[in-house]
Amino acid sequence: MSHRIVVGVTGGISAYKTAELVSRLVQEGRDVQVVMTRAAGRFIGPATFAALTGRPVLRRMFGDGEHPLGAHIDLAAANALCIAPATANFLAKAAHGLADDLLGTLYLAFKGPVLMAPAMNDRMWQQPSVQRNVALLRGDGVEFVGPEEGWLSCRTSGPGRMADPEAIREAIARVLG
Repeated sequence: MSHRIVVGVTGGISAYKTAELVSRLVQEGRDVQVVMTRAAGRFIGPATFAALTGRPVLRRMFGDGEHPLGAHIDLAAANALCIAPATANFLAKAAHGLADDLLGTLYLAFKGPVLMAPAMNDRMWQQPSVQRNVALLRGDGVEFVGPEEGWLSCRTSGPGRMADPEAIREAIARVLG
């Protein structure tokens, strides 16, 4: 039986890298479900992930034909949850228990291993508030992959670049055993 992995995509330019991650997971036989935030749709379309996974991308808390209490209930039974990219906004929401969309609610309902691949501007990554949120999440058992140092979309170089999709895939494989 294949491991079921939920990949959460938030609103960062590095969401295009998440398509490569999802493709690799599917090619190795993983059962992948993508959940996108509204902001993620500003950077990559759900059709990309639907084509890669062969299933619709979930974006709304409540929809037709889903669990009567919400999709997060069904999704919370997955074997792993990976948020890539994990924006500063999502890190703050997760660290403080804010569940105002499907992905935030899923995170709170999820009991399995959670990996986050942060991606943001280097100045944002270095903000004390972001680092406090990361420390809170680590204390809650969240595993982090990256961020890496390198060229950023804001045309600067520094920490904040989302980890390579292969490094994220390897981390998922590790937590799944």
